[in-house]
Amino acid sequence: MGLIALLMISAFADNVILSQFLGLCPFLGVSKKISTAAGMGIAVLFVVVVSVIITYPIEKVLTYLNIEFLRTMVFILVIAGLVQIIEMFLKKKSDGLYKALGVYLPLITTNCAVLGTAIKTADAGYGFIKSIVYAAGVSLGFIIAIVIMAGIREKMEYNTDIPKAFAGTPITLITAGLMAIAFFGFAQTGG
Repeated sequence: MGLIALLMISAFADNVILSQFLGLCPFLGVSKKISTAAGMGIAVLFVVVVSVIITYPIEKVLTYLNIEFLRTMVFILVIAGLVQIIEMFLKKKSDGLYKALGVYLPLITTNCAVLGTAIKTADAGYGFIKSIVYAAGVSLGFIIAIVIMAGIREKMEYNTDIPKAFAGTPITLITAGLMAIAFFGFAQTGG
């Protein structure tokens, strides 16, 4: 599979949120405003790509030493360190975004989309470049999904036609389901 195809498949057909259902906590929690969603998306992009770059050689060392069972723990430590760096950077350079992301910024550490991407690249046996392209595609898909959801939620905020029983979380989950169905259209079908 070519690099462009891998990028497109990982972003659209195999979207980390809408197809794999990973990273739902920030997707639902931070998607109330487009600016906050975009900020979270950029932070996730950085963490996902850099964590794959760092965990790729670590995976090779763990495999060489025959201690692959430590992979999840080591990957989580790498991701936690990266999130701390981002948190310090945002607090210093963009205090508004830092406050807007709130508790969801440290939650990137436990975002299963980040850990899932690092583990999937290792399990798939991708080379270094393919791992980076896959990570970039996953991040791109995350950004697209969370920004689209934020745009829809901003519009729904002013919609008075939503029945009271569906207001808030129910309509958000229905919207996420409809988005997942739409992204399913990108998946290849056997035929």
